[in-house]
Amino acid sequence: MSTRDVTDATFEAEVLKSEKTIMVDFWAPWCGPCRAVSPILDQIASENADKIDIVKINVDDNPETAMKYQITSIPAMKVFQGGEVVKSVIGAKPKPALEADLAEFLA
Repeated sequence: MSTRDVTDATFEAEVLKSEKTIMVDFWAPWCGPCRAVSPILDQIASENADKIDIVKINVDDNPETAMKYQITSIPAMKVFQGGEVVKSVIGAKPKPALEADLAEFLA
């Protein structure tokens, strides 16, 4: 299972009300580092599908959610549990670094 897209309209249902741990990747099509990190997130999502869901939200198309979470630089990733942000990761990183950042959720 790879990542899927969420929007301002679906964010509450898909992310805030999720029973699972869910990581949201805030990105935009014009952002090179976002495009670089995207396949890495797909890999982490498929390898850890039982532990964490990873969704993507395009900040250009969904400014409301981006503003609510004060996204000023992208890529920005936020991990949600029970509707609350429990971890923030800023910037594109190689897979081992991202896995280290997410270790507590992938264990």
